[in-house]
Amino acid sequence: MKTVQLTKLVEDMALKNLTPDVDMTDVKISVPDINRPALQLTGYFDHFAAERVQIIGYVEYTYLEHLSRKERIEAYEKFISYDIPCVIFTTLTQPDEEMLALSNKYNVPTLITERATSGFMAEIIRWLTLELAPSISIHGVLVDVYGEGVLIMGESGIGKSEAALELIRRGHRLVSDDVVEIRKVSDVTLVGSAPDITRHFIELRGIGIIDVKTLYGVEHVKNTQGIDLVIKLEEWDKDKEYDRLGLEEEYTELLGNKVVCHSLPIRPGRNLAVIVETAAVNHRQKKMGYNAAQELYRRVQQNMAAKRED
Repeated sequence: MKTVQLTKLVEDMALKNLTPDVDMTDVKISVPDINRPALQLTGYFDHFAAERVQIIGYVEYTYLEHLSRKERIEAYEKFISYDIPCVIFTTLTQPDEEMLALSNKYNVPTLITERATSGFMAEIIRWLTLELAPSISIHGVLVDVYGEGVLIMGESGIGKSEAALELIRRGHRLVSDDVVEIRKVSDVTLVGSAPDITRHFIELRGIGIIDVKTLYGVEHVKNTQGIDLVIKLEEWDKDKEYDRLGLEEEYTELLGNKVVCHSLPIRPGRNLAVIVETAAVNHRQKKMGYNAAQELYRRVQQNMAAKRED
């Protein structure tokens, strides 16, 4: 089961730790969902999802404030005694000293954020979903072309990095070169990123490593990008039939998700950057409901029908 360190959540979400004496280094989160323990604070613990991050917002906090001191301590202790990864207070709410003492007693990290509960919940769920998504690493190049995530694949040395560099010079953005880490966020969404160690770098044979962010500026790089289209580069084979109309989409499978895939034969004189740009724009056009191949087929059928009538 994939997990994420609580310390990474605290750092990325800019949370303030109210229990510095509680060791968080071994605390791991394994589910992308969160829980607001309103029912648990009233004493109902059936079906309590204790493995989730627990968020106490303004409603839960004011409920506790309306209880007597003894009732508040009893309710909070029963809740905090469960094996939960952490408790996060939102919307400027602040646990009192007795609550913090119970957190220290049961070794439950207690955190705080000034953000509103609803917005923070949406943000943390998105973050956890991405971090805990099934993932693979593949050999390829991922580029943002006109907002479309284009994954360029092919054998080593076939020209993937050179195509990416030309796309960058034409105003598009690099996400990853050589190794692409792909996460399955949902049944229809794949998100790609670069390993930390190679982020923003491109390897060009004969030149070496270049830093795209330094050479071309931050506007030409991107940390993550959804994968909308796969382009496979392959050596030209004169005996192979290549699709010349595109009436039917071809797909490849990544982490169980089907992604539109085009196979591009490579031969001298072909401008790969222009072809990739055109493929990205054409893919966007198809998503908007227009298919040039089907429009050509419709015109041919109409022309043939008109000739038969004559």
